[in-house]
Amino acid sequence: MDRPILVGYDGSEGATRALDWALDEAGRTGEPVQLAYAFEWMAAGTWIGPGPGPGTWPDETTRRAVEGMVAAAVDQSVASHPGLDVRGEVLESPASMGLRERSADATMVVLGSRGHGGFTGLLAGSTTIAMSTHAHCPVVVVPSGAAGADPARSRIVVGTDGSPYAQLALGWAIERAARRGAPVHAVRVWTGSTTRWRPAESDPNEMSRAEQDAVDQQLVDCRRRFPDLSITGEVVAGHPVEVLVEASRRAQLLVVGSRGRGGFRGLLLGSVSQQVLHHTECPTVVVRELATGRG
Repeated sequence: MDRPILVGYDGSEGATRALDWALDEAGRTGEPVQLAYAFEWMAAGTWIGPGPGPGTWPDETTRRAVEGMVAAAVDQSVASHPGLDVRGEVLESPASMGLRERSADATMVVLGSRGHGGFTGLLAGSTTIAMSTHAHCPVVVVPSGAAGADPARSRIVVGTDGSPYAQLALGWAIERAARRGAPVHAVRVWTGSTTRWRPAESDPNEMSRAEQDAVDQQLVDCRRRFPDLSITGEVVAGHPVEVLVEASRRAQLLVVGSRGRGGFRGLLLGSVSQQVLHHTECPTVVVRELATGRG
């Protein structure tokens, strides 16, 4: 079977949004969809239910309930998207560990902004950070406020700073945009200064033009490879979080690399990434490395 779109699923509202997004994407690409539920092992002394705690975790009743929930989601997905290959599985491992392992054979991992069970606090917690920094394929986070189909949100926005990671993000965004028939808009953040040494008499306007030239040059090969695709780029002055969040309000998808330099340094490792993921108004894709599969 072809590499699937892997969905972290636990039956929550956030996971359902993630599944819906994955099914829509698969409907465009023909990729299979794999639902994965992860049991989080209970630490000793954490049982707070009535009576003695279960002898093993998960107990048989819990396991059957989860397997039934996943099977029902698969059945509903097949019914709503006939022709798609949709499957489900239950993982007996922490969410970040199980999904990271499965990501080696996936084309992307799709996560909701909030969950329960194995994906509690997914957006703000360790699972998203772990997946964004260690997954073997791009990771899509679908926020709670993500809008549906909207003509005003036609474009795919990609944050770029010229780094190799940003270049991967740009390439991924353009290839997916070609499948959707969507325009691509590259955004380079300029704070009005640079960490590189420069003469005191340097003209800020000239520096801004140099940044724009760098974006245009980065897009030359992309426009040559995809002549029928609208690919634009601009330099925006400001803080990376504010610029990207504002751009997300007019985008169907926001794509960023997991590391960068300049305005995107440490994007997925510190407060910048968490703020972006908390406040973006469209699904956000983190491209750390491209899916290659095993072998």
